[in-house]
Formats: sequence, C-alpha cells, structure tokens
Amino acid sequence: MTASTKDTKLMGYLPNDRPPWGQLILLGLQHVLTMFPATVFCALFTGFHVSTVLSIAGLATVVALILSKWRIGKFIPLFYGSSFSYLTAYLAITNAEWGVPASDSLISTMQAGILVTGLINIGVGYIIMKVGKEAVDKVLPPVVTGSVACVIGIGLGFAALGMAEANWTVAAITLVVTILFSVYLQGKGFIGMLPILLGAIVGYLIALPFGLVNFDPVGSASWFVAPHITLPSFTGSMVVTAIFSISIMAIATIPESTAHLYQISLYVDRFAEETGKEKYHLDEHIGFNLVLDGIGDFINGMFGSTAGTNYGENNSLMAITRNYSGPVLVAAGVFSILLGFIGKLEALVSTVPLAVSGGLAIYLFGVIGMQGIALMVENKVNLFEPRTLAVGATIMIIGIGGNIGYPGGFLPITVGEIFPNGLPAIATGAVVGILLNAIFLIFEPPKMGTDQ
Repeated sequence: MTASTKDTKLMGYLPNDRPPWGQLILLGLQHVLTMFPATVFCALFTGFHVSTVLSIAGLATVVALILSKWRIGKFIPLFYGSSFSYLTAYLAITNAEWGVPASDSLISTMQAGILVTGLINIGVGYIIMKVGKEAVDKVLPPVVTGSVACVIGIGLGFAALGMAEANWTVAAITLVVTILFSVYLQGKGFIGMLPILLGAIVGYLIALPFGLVNFDPVGSASWFVAPHITLPSFTGSMVVTAIFSISIMAIATIPESTAHLYQISLYVDRFAEETGKEKYHLDEHIGFNLVLDGIGDFINGMFGSTAGTNYGENNSLMAITRNYSGPVLVAAGVFSILLGFIGKLEALVSTVPLAVSGGLAIYLFGVIGMQGIALMVENKVNLFEPRTLAVGATIMIIGIGGNIGYPGGFLPITVGEIFPNGLPAIATGAVVGILLNAIFLIFEPPKMGTDQ
C-alpha cells in the first residue's frame, strides 16, 4: 500500500514493487487468467500444441522481465503471449483442423519463420535505439501497418465462417453473447475483461445438448505431461515460404507492441505521480522493448511455440487494478510454464466444439481488421492523398483477395523451388506496399493540396 502526497491511501504497485507473497500469487494467477483465452485459442486454431504454447509464453515473459530489470534497472511490465497477426501465415502452412496438432515437420518449418521474426524485431529495435522511431515510421508508416493489420483480420473471415458452419445455431449464439458481454460488461471491473472467455463458456454449454462435446480425450489424458518440444528446421520445400510469410507479419506487431508500451508507460507514470514517487518513463525504451519482443519470438521459434507480442489484455488489467508489479508478472510467467505440464488441461481445452470457436472467430478476426482501420484513424492517415490510397489499396486487394480467393492463400505465382505453392498473398501484399512507399520516399510526388 502506497501513500500519496495528499495522505490518501492508494492501493497499487509500481513496476519494481514486490507485493507480499499471498498477493503476489493471486495477482499472478489473475494475469494468467487474462492471457489464457487468446493464447490457447491461437494454439488450437493453428495446429500448435497448447501445452507448449502456454509454457513457452511464460518462459518468454520471464526472460523479458529479467532482461529489462538487468538492462535498464526497472521492469517493463508486459506479458508476452501469442499474436493473432500470424494466424493466416500459419494456416497457409498447416491447413490445421481445430484442436488437432500439426505434424512435427510442419511445426518445425514454421519455427524457422518465427526465428526470423524474432531477428527482425531485434533488428528494428536496435535501429530505433540508434536512430529513433521517426526514421522507422518513414519506412513503415501507419498506412502500411494499418492496412496489413486490416488484411490479416478480414483475410481470416472465410476461415471463421467455415468453422461456424459446423453448427450455425451454436456459432450464432456464441457470437451474439460474446458481443453482448464485450459491450455491456465494460466498466464492470475484472469480469468486463473476460468477454471471450465468458462467451466461450456459454457457447460450450449451449453445445452440450447438441452432442458436440466429446469428453473422451479428457478421461484418457494424463495429469502430468511434458510440453511437446520441437526444433526449428531450415530444410524442406516450404521453408522459404514459411520464413517469408511469417516473418513479414512483424510489421503488424511492431506498432502494436509500441502502442502497448506507450499505454502502460502513461498509466505507470500517472500512478507514480499520484503516489509521490519517481516516474519510470518507460516510453523512452521503445527500441529496447522491441528487442525484448524479438528475444521472446526467438525463444518461441526455438521450442515450438507461436510468435507473440505483449498483450493489451494484461495492460488493461494492470490499468484497472493499478498493479504494475514486475515480480507479479514474473510469477504469472512461472504459473504459465507450469500449466503446460497439466495434460488434462490441454485435453479439456481441446473439447471446445468447432462451432463455438467459429462464433468467437467471427468476432475476434473482425476486431483485428477494425483495429487496423483504427490505427490509421488514430494516426490521421490522409486517405485523400493518391500516394496513401495507392499503398493501402494495393495491400488490401492483394492480401484479402489472394488469401480468400486462392487455395491456401497462395497467389498462383510460383518461383521455382523457393515458392513451390505460390506467393503467400498477405505477405506479398505487405511487401508490395512497402516497396511502393519506398518509391514515394525516393521520388517525392506533389502534394496537390491533399495534405489538408
């Protein structure tokens, strides 16, 4: 408990504060509960092993927190979990069925792309530390990052509807109740942060009388298991495709990660000011935060987990509870690691029916697309300017049209043994957008009054 300069008692913890053990454990478990739905959903949807994703997400979080305390003397209080930005790239490789793990060879191939994603984040973070964020924003302006984020979400729309097709009634009920929870539970405390989990529970209960839930895997699963660890592979016909299509998605998570750091820095400094303590100024470490993101992805790629980013859900939890404690997040990371060793938990999660997941996916993937639009609105992207329109329009048509219109999301443009299945549509759209923007940077077009 910390006293403010006005002798008002404010309950909360700054990043370097360590609560008493009892509170530390409970607050850590609350963080795990917050990150659990999205992290598990990503694994089930893309063919990764739930136990592995949970454990490695915890490990990446613990490593990032320890490195931040060691490097800058203060914790950067963020939880690193699976990012939805990479879903389409994974599915193009695995063609995964809901809840069915992909083969080890396919996971190993995707790990190559995730490793490169980590290196890209580390490289961009290092550049920002040296030259500043403004220089990077010229190469990756909001029209590029926002359009790519929009394409990722909308490009998954057909996949979401395909899942819902398993039972339209269950999917529709799941969708509606999840939306209602997300809208009407806002401002209702901690429960308002769990609309996806609550929607999944309601959908699960609705699915029971339809005979869509099979508990046999839970009964046959062991209580304790070792996470399914695989090693990255840089051989095989799809490895270049995996590296290209997965790693390029980092351009969507880089602004997301940066925005999350700005957000948490604002809340931490406000609480420090209220309690008469020294401000942390975490927003001064944007570049280093991306380096930590990259290290986290490198860990994911080494052991068979999904690429990730720091979670806005956990940021919101911290803002609500005024608990920004780094040690609490370390505890949450440890708990997440341990969850990966509970076999029956993974089996229970895998019993969620496909139709329930479809209802959730319609909402979640749509939100990803809308967040891309919100990113452009927030950064006041001028959509009356021809150069901006050209970049955004090209990314969206190549990305969305190619991902939905062609099998596996591959454009029918093969490049020998490098891209034997064709060019991955979303990644190709992103690269074309980056190249167009680079041309406009080198050969500056006239504004023609469109800067207003």
